[in-house]
Amino acid sequence: MPRLAVGDTAPDLTLPSSTGEEVSLQDLRGRSVVVYFYPAAGTPGCTTQACDFRDSLASLTAAGYAVLGVSPDSPEKLARFAQDEALTYPLLADPEHRALEAWGAWGEKTSYGRTSTGVIRSTVVVDPEGKVALAQYNVRAKGHVAKLRRDLGID
Repeated sequence: MPRLAVGDTAPDLTLPSSTGEEVSLQDLRGRSVVVYFYPAAGTPGCTTQACDFRDSLASLTAAGYAVLGVSPDSPEKLARFAQDEALTYPLLADPEHRALEAWGAWGEKTSYGRTSTGVIRSTVVVDPEGKVALAQYNVRAKGHVAKLRRDLGID
């Protein structure tokens, strides 16, 4: 799948959340939004990344950013994950991979020398007008949020 680049219009994103409500990128127009894509709720790397976003949420919000996490998990699994890890930002379910594919976060990847198809751990920052301000693919779970904060000039 093609990846997004700075200046691209962010694809539509309307997905069910861990709370059962639909969340749409369109509803966040006028704000900058960090959309991060991760493989599976509750796994060690994804938990590290989700908790890093949780722990940085106040400073991201203060800098004008909303945060959305997207995975192929069900809303029910995301609800358990959000409760277990005290995550207070929306986690969105994309079991059909429509958003993952549209945002370039689904495709072939190599891990430990083995090639597979799945979620490419990615982060895309969307500006208030709906344009891509930053797109990072194949990011590491650990330390990514700190790097993102530096890239956004928050630290």
